[in-house]
Amino acid sequence: MKIPAISLLTPLIAALAFSQSSAQRPHIVGIDHVAFYTTAADGVNKLYVDVLGLASAAPIEPGETLRYWVGKQWVGYSAAPDPKATDRMDHAAFTTDNIIALRRYLVEKGLKPSQIEGRSDHSLSFTVNDPENHRIEFVERGKEDISAPLASAISHHMIHAGFLVYHREAEDHFFREILGFRPYWHGGMKEGETDWVSLQVPDGNDWIEYMLNQPEHPDLQLTGVMNHISLGVVDIKAAQALLESHGWKPHGDEHAQMGRDGKWQLNIYDPDLTRVELMEFKPVQKPCCSDFTAPHPSE
Repeated sequence: MKIPAISLLTPLIAALAFSQSSAQRPHIVGIDHVAFYTTAADGVNKLYVDVLGLASAAPIEPGETLRYWVGKQWVGYSAAPDPKATDRMDHAAFTTDNIIALRRYLVEKGLKPSQIEGRSDHSLSFTVNDPENHRIEFVERGKEDISAPLASAISHHMIHAGFLVYHREAEDHFFREILGFRPYWHGGMKEGETDWVSLQVPDGNDWIEYMLNQPEHPDLQLTGVMNHISLGVVDIKAAQALLESHGWKPHGDEHAQMGRDGKWQLNIYDPDLTRVELMEFKPVQKPCCSDFTAPHPSE
């Protein structure tokens, strides 16, 4: 039987129309910045400038009062709108190479991102909430000149950001299935348990870390431990020596220790108990619980 040509063309035309209308996800290449709230701006400035040796920068986001360079990335702070609240993380932001296409892609996936806005550094950004209401921002960088890192800077690369997660499947749908984040490592305090899940950005080596199995209503101290950033260092001993040259001394929970992932780390806390973790880029011993499944970040 002879099939009409139009019948053969119809599926092809439909497929072409779908491919042209369906947005493709542009690259998501790394962490752009992470922002927190504080009740003690002077203490934050002392930590980041005097102890960590980072350069300060002019604020660029609404409400922001403090900003510090970590290489080409940055950490921002604004005044806590509710000093009694137990969560000091404001948002985490990731860099993309096409902000318009990424927003279109998320809209087609059924999400409701904000409108694209411009910043004083000529960057463009929008925000969207993940399933657990974490505010996630995406940024296409402008042409702002970034100051050369200070010799005193403890790190030039923010390698991950962690936050509390209670519904892993929903977060996986958002970060893995929609955004394309990739497994990096998972582990726990005990063998056979998963308390932390690390997912790298789709087109780079920075990662996010789910902090699992925590009480539903954590206090400020626990939230500060869980909602954190990590600054990469080559050698934790050298990093500690630099901190000590800035007047810091090991005390309490602030000391070097071996992580369950086989990497040396050292935790420091800001005045609101938010954890700033120093972590070596590569493991020096076999990690617990699972092997790494992607390349490690570098300086």
